[in-house]
Amino acid sequence: MTDAAEVYYDPYDLDIDADPYPIWKRMRDEQPLYYNEKYDFFAVTRWEDVEPGLEDYTHLISSKGTLLELLKAKIELSVGMVNFEDPPTHEVYRGLLSRVFTPRKMLAIEPRVRKFCADSLDPLVGTGGFDFVRDLGAKMPMRVIGMLLGIPEADQQEMRNYIDDRLRLDSSEMPTADEMQAVNRAAVEGSFGEYLDWRQQHPSHDMMTELLQAEFDDHTGVRRSLTRDEVLGYVRLLASAGNETTTKRISWTGKVLAEPPDQRRRVAQNRELIPGAIDEELRYEAPSPTQAGYVNEEMTYHRQTVPEGSAILLIDAAANRDERKWDRPDGFIVDRKIDHHQSFGYGIHFCLGAALARLEARVALDEVLDRFPDWSVDVDNAVRAHTSTVRGWDKLPVTVP
Repeated sequence: MTDAAEVYYDPYDLDIDADPYPIWKRMRDEQPLYYNEKYDFFAVTRWEDVEPGLEDYTHLISSKGTLLELLKAKIELSVGMVNFEDPPTHEVYRGLLSRVFTPRKMLAIEPRVRKFCADSLDPLVGTGGFDFVRDLGAKMPMRVIGMLLGIPEADQQEMRNYIDDRLRLDSSEMPTADEMQAVNRAAVEGSFGEYLDWRQQHPSHDMMTELLQAEFDDHTGVRRSLTRDEVLGYVRLLASAGNETTTKRISWTGKVLAEPPDQRRRVAQNRELIPGAIDEELRYEAPSPTQAGYVNEEMTYHRQTVPEGSAILLIDAAANRDERKWDRPDGFIVDRKIDHHQSFGYGIHFCLGAALARLEARVALDEVLDRFPDWSVDVDNAVRAHTSTVRGWDKLPVTVP
């Protein structure tokens, strides 16, 4: 193996996270199978390695966690986390969740998503600027997923605070096993239980009710309903995934479309470019840049062995800029022809909420452009988010003409 000192990548290093692309390029070129001795993990960055890895649930399993710190903590994960499941249970529970996340159901809520955006943006017209996170990204996704789950509007900010607290990094070090135990315990003991108990007595037309009332054949062939812990796990998963990645994606919309104003103006003048621009943004700045896997059977990458029991990072954000796959990968091109990218994952763990995520991003950009066709980022007051799981901004203030 090439001397690891020549290239150093640390997913917890806040300075590296500020702009990891030069390091990821060196990893693709010089060490396509990278090893980090400090935290004892491997990483792959090329498209040809990341995509098959995301599909390979035989050699790379998810049931020990898909975050590096979870794998290293070796804690028992709470039930109801479909992204932490492997076949045969994964197919059963993903199929169950897919009933409440169909593209048709997601498209049906577009008018309400537009209203959430309008309610957030209309008061800002004529003020000279706004914050893509505070005024839109932290509000609209929370309202949407809260509405879908059936969490009362008055309690949705508490839900967001709970999610933020779980994800935030306070230093450039991997969270310890004790810290991960505390996070897992907080998730299990979180406040969603009271919503669930109330909804069980007061059913409605929301995802929580659908999950409570669902009957299915589990992986052992038994016909049953979900347990309370399983429903709580799914509610926590959907609340977290439906909030944080969408917030970060909206923050990247503000940042990325401010930098090549000619690209933004093309989209403002031709709204048919919006869906493609959203996919290009996802390729260019993936809000969830890495996925971890546990090596269940020995693997080989680039004539080097990855032993059973290892942890490996599949860096989808690096694969999304692999020049072996993409022409001008470091350029943001709104009409780029994209067959698919890795920002929603691939294979059996492809993001269940992809249809909702695309809807929210498309509507948010459309509504912003209706009111603010031009903006510039207030760089001095922008603040990066510090987490090990998502990349984006805590504050992204912009000025408008």
